[in-house]
Amino acid sequence: MRLLIHEWCCSGGLSGPDARRVVRDGDNVAALACEGRAIFRGLLADAVGDGGFEVTALVDERSGIDVPAGVRVRSVPCGAEIEMLVDESLRVDATLVVAPETAGIFGARIAAIRAAGGEVLAPSNGFIVIASDKQATIDALAAAGVPVPAGRSLQAGEEWPRWFRPPAVRKARDGTGCDDLVVVRYGEAPPPSAVMPTRLEAFVAGLAVGVSCLVGPAGILPLPAMRQRFSGGRRPMYLGGDPLGAPALAGRAERLAVRAVAAVARAGGGTQAGWVGVDMILGDRDDGLDDRVLEVNPRLTTSFVGLGAAGAAGLVRVIVDVAISRRSSVPDVFPVAFSLSEDVPA
Repeated sequence: MRLLIHEWCCSGGLSGPDARRVVRDGDNVAALACEGRAIFRGLLADAVGDGGFEVTALVDERSGIDVPAGVRVRSVPCGAEIEMLVDESLRVDATLVVAPETAGIFGARIAAIRAAGGEVLAPSNGFIVIASDKQATIDALAAAGVPVPAGRSLQAGEEWPRWFRPPAVRKARDGTGCDDLVVVRYGEAPPPSAVMPTRLEAFVAGLAVGVSCLVGPAGILPLPAMRQRFSGGRRPMYLGGDPLGAPALAGRAERLAVRAVAAVARAGGGTQAGWVGVDMILGDRDDGLDDRVLEVNPRLTTSFVGLGAAGAAGLVRVIVDVAISRRSSVPDVFPVAFSLSEDVPA
């Protein structure tokens, strides 16, 4: 099977004209690029190790990133990232795209491939539109009875409402990762108004967990839950993940993730195929009544690094098989702890 792998940072996005739409003042570009490299290398190593894929990777001509032996590299000139992505997608059987939702970057690439007649392993365009907007996601989840934090949207330039008391969190409505995320604790002054639309929500105490789900004709299949690690401070950063371990907690998280993906799918006209990540907080109650879903990511997430690092699962093969209805269940996956660094091993 001919498989094209594209990761926006490594495949020319950061060198292209859309970079200024994604990278805003104060954004941690190094962190964004580091996560991108980790996913890119993990995907390539997993796909090559399978032995059943003819793997092509789009690589920014100026990045100098190394790829595993056996990968066919297509060098992307500055400014030609989306054009090359669409062109190469027509030469393969399927494409995996990793890109930020910010400013519609991910959705535009998926839609462009489909419009050209290419096959891409991703959720439906309608699902992506909703999941790329944090307020629209919360509205879809709440309408379906999925528990979410209390909050509201703020327009660009709108001041923090005086009646909205900390502890609270403000995030860009279309942000990726921790970009534009501000945590305001009790007694702290709110930040100045943001230049982009944001969502303001009550801070939820508990365990930060991510659950990745594979989607295909057989339905929504959760992978093992991962505990998420973040730095402290007013502007936290994502540091990596660990296996959640505790079966009761993991089961609770995975069931909640399936409900969340199903809710967004109903609002967006179906899920189609691919990988969807769900971020949540698990509270202290054993019955799960204080658990809350924070957001739904309509793309392959950094959890792939920990879920695929053991090398035994062949996760790219599983993604493909679920998407084309060769699987109605996922094999045992044994995630490992991982930390993001400048040189995450493949």
